[in-house]
Amino acid sequence: MDLLAKELTYKPETEFHLNNISFGMKKGEIYTILGRTLSGKTTLLKTIAGLVTPQSGRILFDGKDLNSVPVWKRNIAMVYQQFINYPHLSVFENVAFPLRQRGVSNSELNLRVLKAIDRVGLKDFEKRKIQELSGGQQQRVALARSFVKEADILLLDEPLVNLDYKLREQLREEFGKIFNSEFSSESILVYSSTDPMEAMQLGGETIVLDEGKILQQGPASEIFENPATTRVAEITNDPAMNLLPGYIQDSKVVIASKIELPIPKHFRNLSPGPYTFGIRSSDISLNKNGHKFAVGLAEISGSETFLHAQHEEVSLVGQLDLVKNFNVGEKVSLKFDTQKLYAFELDNRLVSSPFQEFGRG
Repeated sequence: MDLLAKELTYKPETEFHLNNISFGMKKGEIYTILGRTLSGKTTLLKTIAGLVTPQSGRILFDGKDLNSVPVWKRNIAMVYQQFINYPHLSVFENVAFPLRQRGVSNSELNLRVLKAIDRVGLKDFEKRKIQELSGGQQQRVALARSFVKEADILLLDEPLVNLDYKLREQLREEFGKIFNSEFSSESILVYSSTDPMEAMQLGGETIVLDEGKILQQGPASEIFENPATTRVAEITNDPAMNLLPGYIQDSKVVIASKIELPIPKHFRNLSPGPYTFGIRSSDISLNKNGHKFAVGLAEISGSETFLHAQHEEVSLVGQLDLVKNFNVGEKVSLKFDTQKLYAFELDNRLVSSPFQEFGRG
């Protein structure tokens, strides 16, 4: 294990930012720290970088305790959500700054700076001043300055959140190429995000962080398919997975004592009794033979409509692959894809998913 964190705790005043967490990271791998706002993502990255000192615990890199290494001696690069550039310098000089500080030769410096600038799509912008760039372009300058350092650990703290959608998509694809390029193949890339789709697109390993605790760690696809708890299911889906109280009885799934559904094959080993059932918004559709719901709100986003609906005490969100206006209070018929249902114990632990049968323990 190349980077190993043991029992890290950071507790400013009375609130935990990190609560006794441990994890390992290997060189040549991508890691996404996924969590909602205030989950501790930025604090964790700052702790690795040395900008925050934990109250307890250690961070080991190649067996050496980083707590004893000054910040300026750690070969770590970090890009913040609120990017930092030097406004009096050109794009080229902004990117070149860390290399000049290290005394890198002019020939190597030019090669590495131009390569990094090209990687982030700013070729031919080398002589521009920062004030002449858009916000998105300025963020890309900050990214290029982190890439050019060829750091052992590259920390990206929600670096794309302030960019437009098209540019975010473009740079997400570039991260994989950049990371697998010759100069970064021995690095560790740690990327924090509130967006579960970013974790899926980046691939690699995902660490789900919530209220300073690690809830689950594993390949992004594995966590998406088999969230360990209801909280993980909420965090790893946008919109959050619908969680509905109900029970299994007489080979049926009954939600809130009103909505009866045929039991899916992957539930057949579950004992009768109460559960929390989970279903993604994308697995709910309009169907004339479905169950009656009243529209509470309809949000059109691009080619999709997010439909907030209610059936007595059951509230849910459906992600419909269409653009349609709905009136508040309008009655709609919604169908659940029962083969995509999840079952969680009342202690919030996953016991059955469409991808794996756990049985009830």
